[in-house]
Amino acid sequence: MTFAPLSNDTFLRACRRQATDYTPLWLMRQAGRYLPEYKATRAQAGSFMGLATNVQYATEVTLQPLDRFPLDAAILFSDILTVPDAMGLGLSFAEGEGPRFAQVVRDEASWPCPTWTSCATCLTPSPASARPSTAACR
Repeated sequence: MTFAPLSNDTFLRACRRQATDYTPLWLMRQAGRYLPEYKATRAQAGSFMGLATNVQYATEVTLQPLDRFPLDAAILFSDILTVPDAMGLGLSFAEGEGPRFAQVVRDEASWPCPTWTSCATCLTPSPASARPSTAACR
């Protein structure tokens, strides 16, 4: 895979502790949630998890603030809830309450993956869809 030359490597140089002309700026994806283009993309995705688990949508909302503001980098759009969802905990969202899980892990016996190896398998993205496979966790 070949990538276009970087037009702005300020952030990467700062990460390597090299001199830069200014302190680089970047934006966490949460800060872009107010943007109309983010809201439109989320509506297309159908749900928050539809947005977070679709490579094209996640990439789009990651780059949206860069199109609008003179930033040097962006943090890849994702969410911590993609991990328990991939583990098969039955993630859903209750209106006005936030995330809920059908299966709650209270102790080692209620852990959805019988071994760490099977958990690693269920959290590995599927090449066909780039979505985690939960088969090993059920």
